[in-house]
Amino acid sequence: MKHDALFERVSARLKAQVGPDVFASWFGRLKIHSVSKSVVRLSVPTTFLKSWINNRYLDLITSLFQQEDAEILKVEILVRTATRGVRIGVADDAVAVAEPAPQAQPRRSAGSPQPVASVAASVTATAQPRAQHSGPLFGSPLDQRYTFDAFVEGTSNRVALAAARTIAEAGAGAVRFNPLFVHSSVGLGKTHLLQAIALGALSSARNPRVVYLTAEYFMWRFATAIRDNDALSLKETLRNIDLLIIDDMQFLQGNSIQNEFCHLLNMLLDSAKQVVVAADRAPWELESLDPRVRSRLQGGVAIEMEAPDYEMRLEILKRRLAAAQQEDQSLDIPVEILSHVARNITASGRELEGAFNQLLFRRSFEPNLTIERVDELLGHLVAAGEPRRVRIEDIQRVVAKHYNVSRQELVSNRRTRVIVKPRQIAMYLSKTLTPRSFPEIGRRFGGRDHTTVLHAVRKIEELISGDTKLSHEIELLKRLINE
Repeated sequence: MKHDALFERVSARLKAQVGPDVFASWFGRLKIHSVSKSVVRLSVPTTFLKSWINNRYLDLITSLFQQEDAEILKVEILVRTATRGVRIGVADDAVAVAEPAPQAQPRRSAGSPQPVASVAASVTATAQPRAQHSGPLFGSPLDQRYTFDAFVEGTSNRVALAAARTIAEAGAGAVRFNPLFVHSSVGLGKTHLLQAIALGALSSARNPRVVYLTAEYFMWRFATAIRDNDALSLKETLRNIDLLIIDDMQFLQGNSIQNEFCHLLNMLLDSAKQVVVAADRAPWELESLDPRVRSRLQGGVAIEMEAPDYEMRLEILKRRLAAAQQEDQSLDIPVEILSHVARNITASGRELEGAFNQLLFRRSFEPNLTIERVDELLGHLVAAGEPRRVRIEDIQRVVAKHYNVSRQELVSNRRTRVIVKPRQIAMYLSKTLTPRSFPEIGRRFGGRDHTTVLHAVRKIEELISGDTKLSHEIELLKRLINE
């Protein structure tokens, strides 16, 4: 038929435009519904697919139809009805795509986009067994290269990695890490670790029901479900999962959304289902979160991932080089240059990736790079001479380590002497080394009143004036913090 031929031509154009993997994931179940003089109606099996295509690809699809027929002015996406079998607690927004897991691929550059095709929900609403290489029920894309094997282990992330492996394997100790809360500054591998948990769990023999998503996606998905009167179906789906993984928890906003998340969190934890959460700060520092959510997250295990040390940074660069050499065997960057970069780019793995990509690009037309030339190229990453912005989290970490207490104890209600003095010193340093106000500092120390912070600052100032040892100790802490 004429309309079928039109749809075939547009489908071929779309596949060429987005690539076969993305096409298979999001457009494999797209069908033509009807064509009038100026309107094309396409159908998909789920409201999720309709929303996804409308939000991301409708303009592209419309332009492709117009290239084939200039009289077409509009493309509409409909949800087609279908006879459904017995429900097994899986949402209608599951996309069934059979996709083999890629073999060992080089680790993705942190700045590059995640391949959309890597997320493929694995179940349909009928009672069919899931494929061996299934994906999460729904959620944000998974990058198949973010595995445990590709994760570079070091002293800064060893504890977090061990906990993550235990959860992915559902070992006997997994119950101790529920919920598991991983936090760190940006670019230190939180997303890689969370996706490794999801991929590891999905490849296990027990075939768990996994949902991996960002907080932003969670908000959008719930808002869409409420708008489409589908909230009950979504809640029922989430009630039946085995493992919930949420990234970027600091972005969870809105009273109604947080209320829904609180109910979900309580339900999963009370049912002994595993929850893993990541954010850019510890749970007790997420001031925008509902206190009930924050309290429940603090009831599990919070693990901080710190910046990589020199050995770990060098290993990251060596792995990136080895991956690049698989594509270009003539590629070679001297180990002394890699070592120099590892010593000078210290903030995060993401900046290391950027530095390596810069070297890779420059080497294509400057084959004999010198260390001096590398310094010129990467000066913006080293930021020599610029004082680093000190964060309250950095101060708490350094003070806690120096006095052999935990950061959680610093913000707790404990009032023993071994905790009170380090807490007061941390508050004093927070006021002298950051632009934060007394109320802001109080909130970062367990929601204390600003008068408590003021008292701590005055107390330490008074002690410093008459205690040379304490004065030298605080100067040492300042140097450690600024380093």
